[in-house]
Amino acid sequence: MNTCKSLLATATSSFTGIALLWILLGSSGCHSTSGGQDADGTDLTHTPPPNIVYILADDLGYGDLSCYGQTNFRTPTLDAMAAGGIRFTQHYAGSTVCAPSRASLMTGRHTGNSYVRGNYETGPRGFGAELPLRPDDLTLGEVLQGAGYRTAAIGKWGMGMDGTTGEPLKKGFDYSYGVLNQAYAHYQYPDSVYVNGAREAVPGNQDGQRGSFSGDLYTNQAVRFIESVEPDQPFFVYLAYTTPHAEMLVPEDSIFHRFAGQFPEQAFRKGRQGGGHSADYGPGFGAYASQDQPFAAYAAMVVRLDRDTRRIQQSLERLGLAENTLVLFSSDNGPHAEGGAVPEQFGSAGGLRGQKRDLYEGGIRVPFIAYWPGVIDQPAESDLISSFWDILPTVAELAGTELGDYATDGVSLAPTLRGDTGKQEQHEYLYWEFHERAHTTQAVRRGDWKAVRLNPAGPLELYHLPTDPSESNNVAEDHPEIVASMRQLMQDARSLHPLWPLKV
Repeated sequence: MNTCKSLLATATSSFTGIALLWILLGSSGCHSTSGGQDADGTDLTHTPPPNIVYILADDLGYGDLSCYGQTNFRTPTLDAMAAGGIRFTQHYAGSTVCAPSRASLMTGRHTGNSYVRGNYETGPRGFGAELPLRPDDLTLGEVLQGAGYRTAAIGKWGMGMDGTTGEPLKKGFDYSYGVLNQAYAHYQYPDSVYVNGAREAVPGNQDGQRGSFSGDLYTNQAVRFIESVEPDQPFFVYLAYTTPHAEMLVPEDSIFHRFAGQFPEQAFRKGRQGGGHSADYGPGFGAYASQDQPFAAYAAMVVRLDRDTRRIQQSLERLGLAENTLVLFSSDNGPHAEGGAVPEQFGSAGGLRGQKRDLYEGGIRVPFIAYWPGVIDQPAESDLISSFWDILPTVAELAGTELGDYATDGVSLAPTLRGDTGKQEQHEYLYWEFHERAHTTQAVRRGDWKAVRLNPAGPLELYHLPTDPSESNNVAEDHPEIVASMRQLMQDARSLHPLWPLKV
């Protein structure tokens, strides 16, 4: 893998330069094949590694897809993927807000060990821009690039601005397109994007015009990238949408008009919510725009996500790549109450307690669908306890490569994806910490039990999730031995970090 990475470090990031890179990789033996056996015992050692598309929604709740119980609108593409793939019912985001969740996904570490543990807001470039990933933070892109994949990061990044150690081109991506500053991703009609590290204007969105919606821009780029890949070369697309996060703007087309006037709306007026200051964009940047019908906009955003996912699927089918492409779909945290959105309106948390910025289930349990037509044929539901930090070891195994001495908190989900659940490693526990409130909040999930602590110096709440998924019955007083072990885990699971001390 080190040899592969040294070659990749010298490669051009443009589309046209990758063909030469692929020749170099092929001659150097860097190309990998997936190994092991499938559920029927078929030898997979010499099968080509799968293409991988990871689609990440922004602030989509556990209950926002109709295959997870939503009844106010339908998501037929994702429903079909869930029925034909695997619908995970106990999958967890890396955090309850954007930056640390995405860093956990990208680097395979939970927020007790990751470098980015919060939406860092100190510095001249504005919130979401000032704490980049470091050179030693191994990413999904670097793992797959090192295994011979052609890689793209499209949409919302939030893990490093241009010129920093965390920009996509330095973290394993051959091509990048989108918004690097996550607060700028509040704009659904951005007037500029970063293309391979250089800021470029979006022609349709100049001078306040709303001609190019973010979701359309990102879907178009993903399709173009997939279509540009040379035959027989594996690829990885990280497609991170900015919907249904606020601002609650969406094209006023037939999708929006399907929902307009259907809900008891309360208009939202632009103020300071979601805004800040940036040396790049000026004062007040990122503040959410006004919206007379935020509920209709939210519903339209989710339906558009479903439609955009179908466009990705159609491109794979048209190119004959669907059978050997693993498509993963999830959300970075629970539903938001920003820009006029109200999670209770649509039951976006799916009956779970809490929302974005909570470490209760509603803030961190997220939908997760795996669709791989050529491989997945097992029952379409899994209650495996899994997390964002599992994705790094999963893709490494599927690509037939090793992580070396890089420490990850995850376990590979490849056995479950291949139907060999008897070989699936289980987590001893999952851990989260969150720093934006007056006190650091912490949570641990171990087996059927979930512990939440709202203050490191305060008492633990304890919930038995199989019988109490809404976390409404704190049984800490009845199980002192479990409380003691959970308290010890909260201490042992985290490493010290100068920027993220526990606030009591």
